[in-house]
Amino acid sequence: MQMVARSLLDTLKEVSDDERDCIAVLERISRLADDSEPTVRAELMEQVPHIAMFCQENRPSIPYAFSKYLLPIVVRYLADQNNQVRKTSQAALLVLLEQELIERYDVETKVCPVLIDLTAPDSNDDVKTEAVAIMCKMASMVGKDITERLVLPRFCEMCCDCRMFHVRKVCAANFGDICSVVGQQATEEMLLPRFFQLCSDNVWGVRKACAECFMAVSCATSQEVRRTKLSTLFINLISDPSRWVRQAAFQSLGPFISTFANPSSSGQYFKEEDGKNPEDRGSAQENSEQVRTTEDGTTDEEHNRTEGLSSYCDDIDDFSTKLENVIEDQNTVSNNSKRESDFQTESSFHCTLPSESCGEMADENEQSSHCCTTDVQEAGLNSQETSLSEQELYNSFHFWRTPLPEIDIDFELQQVSDIKLDREIQELTMPVSPSIPMATRKELEEMIENLEPHIDDPDVKAQVEVLSAALRASSLHPQEETMASVGKGTDSQTELTINDQQSFKPILGDIVPLIGDTVESMDSTLHYIHNDSDLSTNSSFSPEEERKSKVQDVVPQALLDQYLSMTDPSRAQTVDTEIAKHCAYSLPGVALTLGRQNWHCLKDTYETLASDMQWKVRRTLAFSIHELAVILGDQLTAGDLVPVFNGFLKDLDEVRIGVLKHLHDFLKLLHVDKRREYLYQLQEFLVTDNSRNWRFRAELAEQLILLLDLYSARDIYDYLRPIAFSLCADKVSSVRWISYKLVSEMVKKLYMASTPTFVVDLMNELVEKFCRCHKWSGRQTFVFICQTIIEDDCLPMDQFAVHLLPHLLHLASDKVPNVRVLLAKTLKQTLLEKEYFLNSANSHQEAVEQTIMALQMDGDSDVKYFASIHPASTKIADDAMSTASSTY
Repeated sequence: MQMVARSLLDTLKEVSDDERDCIAVLERISRLADDSEPTVRAELMEQVPHIAMFCQENRPSIPYAFSKYLLPIVVRYLADQNNQVRKTSQAALLVLLEQELIERYDVETKVCPVLIDLTAPDSNDDVKTEAVAIMCKMASMVGKDITERLVLPRFCEMCCDCRMFHVRKVCAANFGDICSVVGQQATEEMLLPRFFQLCSDNVWGVRKACAECFMAVSCATSQEVRRTKLSTLFINLISDPSRWVRQAAFQSLGPFISTFANPSSSGQYFKEEDGKNPEDRGSAQENSEQVRTTEDGTTDEEHNRTEGLSSYCDDIDDFSTKLENVIEDQNTVSNNSKRESDFQTESSFHCTLPSESCGEMADENEQSSHCCTTDVQEAGLNSQETSLSEQELYNSFHFWRTPLPEIDIDFELQQVSDIKLDREIQELTMPVSPSIPMATRKELEEMIENLEPHIDDPDVKAQVEVLSAALRASSLHPQEETMASVGKGTDSQTELTINDQQSFKPILGDIVPLIGDTVESMDSTLHYIHNDSDLSTNSSFSPEEERKSKVQDVVPQALLDQYLSMTDPSRAQTVDTEIAKHCAYSLPGVALTLGRQNWHCLKDTYETLASDMQWKVRRTLAFSIHELAVILGDQLTAGDLVPVFNGFLKDLDEVRIGVLKHLHDFLKLLHVDKRREYLYQLQEFLVTDNSRNWRFRAELAEQLILLLDLYSARDIYDYLRPIAFSLCADKVSSVRWISYKLVSEMVKKLYMASTPTFVVDLMNELVEKFCRCHKWSGRQTFVFICQTIIEDDCLPMDQFAVHLLPHLLHLASDKVPNVRVLLAKTLKQTLLEKEYFLNSANSHQEAVEQTIMALQMDGDSDVKYFASIHPASTKIADDAMSTASSTY
């Protein structure tokens, strides 16, 4: 029966002229579909797409054959008990949809209803999962209308399937495809609430799938939703307790940032120095003001006036805010529903996952995170209506810093600071407000106990250190707790002079703050979340100045900060060993999104990647440096990219090949003077780490052909000519063959130059170096070059006849048959095809005819054959290549 299934198509072709016979065969197919053997049914499904295509081609004689006889079998097999049969029918259905062999009416009435039934709550688990996958894959094939009416409602239900995480994982993996089909309105109204739920799912595999499709989802939303809602959601994924989720999120970070590019202005990055219209900059700045909040309580004027005095206290405030958000980020998995409450409507229902079915698939880090989150909420999380931070979270290890150096301060300014200092000391001795929530010793001990099994995780370890410090603080004297609770003034900044700081140390030395978490607003979250590497810097600038140098208004600052942190060595240990490679891969897209006016935000990161220890990271940058040069323009390229480019030229071959493949694309962007400096370094490409790496030299020859348009005739003759001659003598025929093209183009370029002496000298050197070479391979090379010059019309035939033809004809008496064979091919199949040697009677034509007659009398049979006739089935290029390949 299996052989019968295989022969169905051939049988149909034989009887295609008779409609009755065709119907009879199709009816037999229906009976064959009821066979009890799974292999027969699977074989039948493999033949269905071919039979359907045949029916489509012969539609006049077999009308409605596919819809009546074949499609019901395919749909029925989607629920077959045998896994192989189901898989085969699913593949067949997708092929039929892709080839547009199923009518739209049949999709709505026969395919979609079956898939809806297969995804019902009482359906088989495996069948349900497979049906959801088919629905997602067919969405792009059936279009927006059918997807929105028939598929989308059931898809939203499947996203909240509380019993099977496999179904939710399939929905998350295909979420971006569904969003791109249904469009922006349906995505924001129906899909985004489900996407928020999937991103906070108990199973890390579901959250990982959400991170992987985040860019596609972002592309289907508006800029406002992307900035205000998706950015915060993505930050949660980046700080997920599961390493696999964080890894997927960081890989998608660069592509997600690229979705913030303004289509109306991104094209101007190539033309205008600033890269944006004033209107675009204004609107972007207004949006950024909604995202970024100031880190201190002073106005800009006060900050400028007291910058030198308040920087010390500002650093302490930065620490407290950053550390507080680190704790909050690690607990976001269970808090997502609370943070998203402003986004989700009352009509959208939440998915409550029972611990029996989903807890088994969640990793231990997530379970500990849930426990910690619950305790912290019970200990003192305030409502989101609180706009001010009631109590800051400090890390005693980072509290003290090296004091600032002595600076000169105006006497009046010092008086103001002394008054403010007295006021702050008075505030420190005030009693604690009873409204400030504090964690009890018991709760702190429970939190530490829950986290200790996962102390190997650096993030958890830092969390335990902070909680331990708070535990020690809870046993201090009440007066000390009173002083510790006032860690930061909310209405004014504490401003200390250097002497005041030294005298105040005995008082602050015993202060260890307590835990007092507050739920910050979304904008504040976007501004304050930073990684651990941001807490310390080796830069000569102050932390405040360093932070300001990375501020921009195109994308949410928190996203950019996380992207810049991908070069931190600690990320390779806690997230992904190849995270720097992913950062390098996405950098051109991020740079295009930010625009050249914000290149200062990426410059340090780019230089760090360019000096990375992993050659794969440097190789990635080398392959994209020409694209980055187009984005940045001439000035930034010369100042920031050229030094990196020079470093890549001296790197490993795996890195150099990236530079070499786009050498012309990069050099053409430089100024003429800067471009000429690389003429001296082109020779270095001939030297490779492995002499067998012939593709490196072949690529060099290809690039040199393109570089001919960038340099003058003098530069070509002095610098490129020696390299071309060296490549013509390469040991590998593929390299030599490209080099012949290089030399011929060089002849053409020099002939068109204003100074004719260069081309004459070049041709004379060709004769001296190759035609008179003592090796027969060199003489054969000369014939190849002449053949290429003739074929590509690189030189007028009268000039060729004067400078090269006499030396070419002289090789008719060469003692090596291979040289004479190639000469006979060139004369008979290439040279005599030119009009100059066909219509005009001249001495050169007579010399060619005499040479051909001599070759026809040659003792070698191959030489005599190619000189006597013109083989119609033989192409000169193929013969030349075969001859070249057989010579070495």
